[in-house]
Amino acid sequence: MQKFVLFTDSSSDLPITLINELGIKMVQLTVTLEGEDPKTNDLVNTKEFYDALRTKKSATTSTPSINNFIEAFEPIVSAGNDMLYLGFSSGLSGTYNAGAVAAAELSEKYPDRKIFTVDTLCASLGQGLIVYSAAKMCENGAAIEEVRDFVENNKLNLCHWFTVDDLFFLKRGGRVSAATAVMGTMLSIKPVMHVDNAGKLINVEKARGRKAAIEALLKNMRESHTDIKTQPVFISHGDCLEDAEYLAERIKTEFGVEVLVIDYVGPVIGAHSGPGTLALFFYGKQR
Repeated sequence: MQKFVLFTDSSSDLPITLINELGIKMVQLTVTLEGEDPKTNDLVNTKEFYDALRTKKSATTSTPSINNFIEAFEPIVSAGNDMLYLGFSSGLSGTYNAGAVAAAELSEKYPDRKIFTVDTLCASLGQGLIVYSAAKMCENGAAIEEVRDFVENNKLNLCHWFTVDDLFFLKRGGRVSAATAVMGTMLSIKPVMHVDNAGKLINVEKARGRKAAIEALLKNMRESHTDIKTQPVFISHGDCLEDAEYLAERIKTEFGVEVLVIDYVGPVIGAHSGPGTLALFFYGKQR
C-alpha cells in the first residue's frame, strides 16, 4: 500500500507529544502579541501568552499563505509520498482555502501523487480530535481514501461545546456587541457556544455564572453523545486547568470514561476566545 502523510495546521491545538507520536505534519499559523514580533504557535509560551492577555495586551493572528503550504507539502510529495491535509474550518478562517489551492497546484505538478484536502469545519481540539482519529486509522493501515472519507462522513458529528469567561474577547472579534459585553459582564452571563454545520461559531444559550456554564456543557454532552464509552473525549482550556480537570472528573463520574486529552486552547484560537475559555469535544449524533 502506498505510504501517505497526514497534515493539519496549528489551529488543531494538538499537544506536541501526540503530534510526534502519530507522525502528523503541522503547518503553522502565527500570532502577534502587542509590541512583539509574529510567532508561530509552537514558539509561544502559552501560559505567558494568557497572562499577557489578562493585562489587556491585544493579539492578532495570521493564516499561512499559499506559498507557506507549498513549502510544507512539496518536500513530502516530491519524495514520492501521497498526502492528506485536514484543515481549520473555512467558516472561521482562510487557512483551509490556502491549503486547498496549494494542494491543487501540486496535483498538477505531480499528477501521479494522491494529494487530498478536507475542510474539517472544526476548530481547536475539535479539529484535533478528528485529526487524531484519522491518524489512528493511518497507524492501523487504512488507505488514504478511507481516511479522507471517514473525515468527510464524520466531521458533522464532531461536537464542539464551549464557554468563555471574558465577553470582551468575543466583542473584539465581532461575535457580540459592546452593549452585550458590558451587560453580560455585569450580570455574570457566560455564553454557551458551539461550532455549527457551516463551521461557524454560534451562540446557543446563556448561563448565569461559571458553574452553570459548565453544567450546560455537560447537559449538551448528555443529550447528543453516541456510544461515549468507545469514543475519545478532548477538553481544551484558556489557562483554567482547574475548571478543565473538574469537567473531566464530572465526565468520568457520569459517563464512566476518561478524558483522553486536556490541553491549552492554543494562542491562535486563544487570541479570539480569551483566558478562561473552556471547551469540550466528542462525537455525537449531530453538532
